[in-house]
Amino acid sequence: MARRTGSADLPLHTGRVPPWLASRMAQLGAIVTQAIVHHYGRDEFLQRLAHPFWFQSFGAVMGMDWHSSGITTSVIGALKRGLKPLESELGIHVCGGRGQHSRKTPDELRQLGERVGFDGARLTRASRLVAKVDSAAVQDGFDLYLHGFFVTNDGKWTVVQQGMNGDKRQARRYHWHSQALQDFVDEPHSAIDGPRQGEIVNLTDHRAKMSRGAQLELLSELGPDRIVSEFEALTDTAPRQALLPHLIMPAHHDVRPKDVFARRLHATLAAAEQQGPQDFAELLLTPGVGARTVRSLAMVAEVVHGAPYRFQDPARFSLTHGGKDRHPYPVPIKVYDETIRVLKSAVQSARLGREEELGAIKRLDDQARQLERNARGPSLEAFIATERAASAELDGRSVFGWERDIAAAATTTERSR
Repeated sequence: MARRTGSADLPLHTGRVPPWLASRMAQLGAIVTQAIVHHYGRDEFLQRLAHPFWFQSFGAVMGMDWHSSGITTSVIGALKRGLKPLESELGIHVCGGRGQHSRKTPDELRQLGERVGFDGARLTRASRLVAKVDSAAVQDGFDLYLHGFFVTNDGKWTVVQQGMNGDKRQARRYHWHSQALQDFVDEPHSAIDGPRQGEIVNLTDHRAKMSRGAQLELLSELGPDRIVSEFEALTDTAPRQALLPHLIMPAHHDVRPKDVFARRLHATLAAAEQQGPQDFAELLLTPGVGARTVRSLAMVAEVVHGAPYRFQDPARFSLTHGGKDRHPYPVPIKVYDETIRVLKSAVQSARLGREEELGAIKRLDDQARQLERNARGPSLEAFIATERAASAELDGRSVFGWERDIAAAATTTERSR
């Protein structure tokens, strides 16, 4: 039982995540995962991953390019690295990835099945069918190049995969979740949405049943017996599902006012200012950085506790730790590291039955929601300008280097004129 849960269209970007950010993304991703599982369980974490808006916001909190295709690769890679040491404890496993790593998914699932005890063959079949549906059965102009398979010890799973259209410089991400579908082939998607990319061939429409019968070669590698059994299960009376969330990210790299719900940003800032001093006085020990870290923690708290509707503006979450490309501002390493430290301490304490620290982080999110209607704050431009001005002091870093070095070089150039 599975269904497509949503999709996203993203500008296609190249490049790699620098090691200094990749290691931090893996740490933060693992800690956020532990917090979600602690509060809500493994199934809820899979549901979060299956939501395109939450997934994009999660990547933005980690300091990735807030709008680009690279978020998909980097989030999956960060979770695969960060959760590997915790898979026995959490019962969550990450298989696949980009390019050659995606092709290793069946072997990884079979090995996991032998070690953990779930039906690896069944999950391998699900992985291959999902990939085939989004690459062959629905021909929308995007060629798959990434396939991430998240699975729990009890065999529940989420798939996040991505295709590219090189001519249009776009990527499209597809999300699947192992629930609520009667059939993989007959209208498995709740919806296929997005800007028109020319004529789309959709062989999953129930009206294309005879056409599907003539094109079994699309799935021939699965074997004739499996294909026949899959098609014998088709019915023309399956109810149509509601329209799915579809995220469309803009081409512009900078974060603009139209990309952010200002009242939610103001509420987060107000909650950090009001709730932070009473909850974090003993936790924040680094002079000059603590208050700024509370703001980041408030946004991380929303990623952990927020309902789906709160992630309609993923750009807002790039204001947590900036971005590796200096948009909206360079990654403040001091703040990032302190955020990881506080979250790690809170999660470790919660595992020992001491909920005070993790509860304090949740109260930041609760307070922000209470203040959302009336909170006031700086304009987005003013907020970003303040962060940029403080960047060198906070060890701001990007793919272009340390911000203090960039500022020093600019000063030297100016003096030489």
